[in-house]
Amino acid sequence: MEPTQQTAIIVGVQLQQDHNFAYSMEELRNLAAACNIEVIGELSQKTSRINPSHYLGTGKIEELKALMEAAGTELVIFNDELSPSQIRNLESTLDRQVIDRTILILNIFAERAKTKEAQLQVEVAQLQYMLPRLSGLRESLGRQGGGAGMKNKGTGETKLELDRRRIEERISALQTELTQQVSRRQIQRKQRHKNEVPVVCLVGYTNTGKSSLMNAMVETYHPGSNKQVFAKDMLFATLETSVRSIDLPDHKTFLLTDTVGFVSQLPHHLVKAFRSTLEEVTEADLLIHVVDIADSQHKQHMAVTEETLKALGADGIPVLYAYNKADLTDLSYPLVEGDNLYLSVKQNKGIPELTQLIRDHVFNDYMQCEILVPFDQGRLVSYFNENAHVQSVSYEENGTRMTLECKIADFEKYRNDFIEL
Repeated sequence: MEPTQQTAIIVGVQLQQDHNFAYSMEELRNLAAACNIEVIGELSQKTSRINPSHYLGTGKIEELKALMEAAGTELVIFNDELSPSQIRNLESTLDRQVIDRTILILNIFAERAKTKEAQLQVEVAQLQYMLPRLSGLRESLGRQGGGAGMKNKGTGETKLELDRRRIEERISALQTELTQQVSRRQIQRKQRHKNEVPVVCLVGYTNTGKSSLMNAMVETYHPGSNKQVFAKDMLFATLETSVRSIDLPDHKTFLLTDTVGFVSQLPHHLVKAFRSTLEEVTEADLLIHVVDIADSQHKQHMAVTEETLKALGADGIPVLYAYNKADLTDLSYPLVEGDNLYLSVKQNKGIPELTQLIRDHVFNDYMQCEILVPFDQGRLVSYFNENAHVQSVSYEENGTRMTLECKIADFEKYRNDFIEL
C-alpha cells in the first residue's frame, strides 16, 4: 500500500515593493511537491513589515487556524526562514507542525544527495539550522525545577543541553571530514590544471536543462559511452557536481562540469555548505549560463544566478548564455547572436553551435602553421597527429610536410626540431 501523501497549507507575507511574491509562492508549491507534500490551501498577507513574534498578524493567525481546521491538515509551510521564537510561538498558537522554506529546501537536498561530500554538507546545514531552534522543537518537554547545578534542572533543560552539545560535536566531526573531502578534490583540480585542460562550467537556475545539455554534449561526442548524468524535470534533480571530458574530433579536449541549480532565497546554511561543491565554478575558464527562455520569470532567475556567482567570486569569468527550451517559444533557433545562443536541447538543435562558441573562447592559445619535420624527428609527427589538428601531410625528400593547428606552447617547445615554412 502506498503511503498517503502529506498535505499542507502554504503561507506568505508580501512586503511592499515585492513584485515577485506570486512567483515565490508558486516556487514554494513546487518545493513542497519535490518533498511529496500536496498543497491544499494558501494564505497570504500584505504588510509593511513581518510580525517579529508570529510572522503574521493576529487576525491572519485566526484565519490560518480556521483554514487548517477546515482542510483537516496538520502541516503549515511558511515562505520565509522563520526565527526560533517564531516557530515556537506559531507551534504553540496553532498546535500544528510548522516548517519554513529553508527546512523544505534542506529536506530536498538531504533526500537527493548521493555523493559522500554532498551528504556531509547537507547534514552540516541541517544541524546548523536546527541548533538555534531546538527549544522550539522541545517545547513539549517539562521545565520544572530550578536553582543551581544540573540535578535541579528540568528534564527538558537537561535534554536540551545534551542535544546541543551532541549537535555541536557532530557538526565539528562532519566539518573535519568535509575538509578532507575538499582537499582531495583540490588535488584532483590541480591535476587537471597541470594537464592544461580547459574547464567549462554549466550554471543556472534549477530546472533550466543543465544536465540535459550535458547529456546532449556527451552523446554527440561520445555516442554510446553511457556517461550520462541524471536529468529530470523537477527542482534540484542534480545536487552533485559531475565532470565529463569532451573530446572533439580535431583532438581538442575540454572538461564540462554540471553544477547544482540555484534558487531564490537559497538558505544561507546551504550556500556555505555547498560553497566547496561550487568552487568548481570559480576555477572554470568559461561559464555557460543556461536559461529556460520559455519561463516567464527567466530574467529574475538570471539575476539570482548572477548574484550567486558574485557571492562565490566567479563574476569575473567569461560567460556564454545558452537560452534553452526555445522550441516552447516563437523564437527562431538554433541562433547565435554574439555570446548568446538560442537552442533546444530536447530537439537536439544547437549543440554544434554551442561547441563552436566554446571553441572560440577556450582554445585561443592555438596557432595555424606549416612545418617540415626531418625524418629523424619522426616522434614529432606522431605527437602532432595525437595532439594537434593536422589538416594535410605530404612527404618530401627532406622530411614530412604538415599543415596543422597546434597549441602555441607546443610550437614553441619543439620549434628547434622542425623547419617553419
